[in-house]
Amino acid sequence: MRIVLISEIFAKGMGYLENMLPKYLAQLGAEVDVVASSLPPDYRQPEQQAYRGFAHGSAPGSVETIDGFRLHVLGHTKSLGHVRLLGLQQKLKALRPEIVQTMTPIGWIAVESAWNRFRLGYHLFSGCHYHASVFPLAQQVSTFFHPERVKCYLQRGLHGRIVSWATEKYYAISPDCMDVAERFFGVPRNKLEVCPLGVDTEIFHPVCSAEERAERIALRDRLGFRDGDIVCVYSGRFGADKNPLLLARAIAQLVSTREPFRGLFIGNGPQAEEIGRCVGCVTHPFVPMRQLGAFYRACEIGVWPTQESMSMLDALACGLPLVANDTMHAPERLNRTGLQYRLGDVDDLARTLRVLGAAQAREKLGAEGTRRMREQFSWEAIAARHITDYSAVLGANRGPVRVLNSRLPKQERARKTSVADSDC
Repeated sequence: MRIVLISEIFAKGMGYLENMLPKYLAQLGAEVDVVASSLPPDYRQPEQQAYRGFAHGSAPGSVETIDGFRLHVLGHTKSLGHVRLLGLQQKLKALRPEIVQTMTPIGWIAVESAWNRFRLGYHLFSGCHYHASVFPLAQQVSTFFHPERVKCYLQRGLHGRIVSWATEKYYAISPDCMDVAERFFGVPRNKLEVCPLGVDTEIFHPVCSAEERAERIALRDRLGFRDGDIVCVYSGRFGADKNPLLLARAIAQLVSTREPFRGLFIGNGPQAEEIGRCVGCVTHPFVPMRQLGAFYRACEIGVWPTQESMSMLDALACGLPLVANDTMHAPERLNRTGLQYRLGDVDDLARTLRVLGAAQAREKLGAEGTRRMREQFSWEAIAARHITDYSAVLGANRGPVRVLNSRLPKQERARKTSVADSDC
């Protein structure tokens, strides 16, 4: 089975879908190519500095093999607010894919992939990754004829609907992403299916050996944390939209009352200096994904104060309970695995962290998170689900289905008996 994944970005060392899904598709026997631009992960941010010196793209025109798949980097341009990959048609013609998977239902990549689907004869799949928390219209009550809704329909929904005619299926990473895709991007409900992001459980897991226990102790010592400290970790951009400063202020509040909470902030961004000035807080530069599991295992609680993050799943897989705000629309990340606080309320965030001050409470939530990530959210199970869907449109028994059946978790094998099931 020949598969091409098309993405606006590809950042080495990260755990994004465009890094992980092709790795596991290749492990399941598919021939996989990724086509992307050289843009950095934060190219949409005004200050594009958070990942400088860490996550970077390759030069346009380069081709290299990573984790069993080939990465092709094309030149790009931006038009009408969307990225366009230069030479995409020629690249697809040369690769001759049977399946093309895009990451978004709108924009030039979606339009050109749909157009070339008729010219080159492949089957097209897509994804929906816009959470309601980062899409302002989804948070407003308005009629279809509201000026902003009409503008959205003309800029996104109209061509999204046209692209949907050429698309077999859309994978929405959460129910609210599915809602955004249907209401604002023109995606038909009958082509939408919830399939959450995954976890590389080879990297992200709880401490399970004497070597990892020693690594945890050594890393905590290097970061300046003591045995009794309850370390709350955040990883990602230090920007106002993610707002890790809110956590830093809650930690400082707890420290001021002599409570054993500390904060570890892994990343970079405009809030870095202010976070570093908060008592009890330590900042650390971004680390490659393969090293990140050790940092999570050195902590007790994962906290993402505002927007959803893929890192939440990685922290859960390492046995950390989560704390997130009460507007988050990805329930699988907090259902019996964490607690919510009132968005933007430092005092309530501090109060919520206190609830997790008891080791027993953390262990109960953390154990459930680890189990769920291992059984339902591993990238292997998600890749197997994609292969099954791809094979279905190509014809019975196409691709490495026979190989993956023996590798699927029991829950994933059972899923195939019910087409109504929408959980990975």
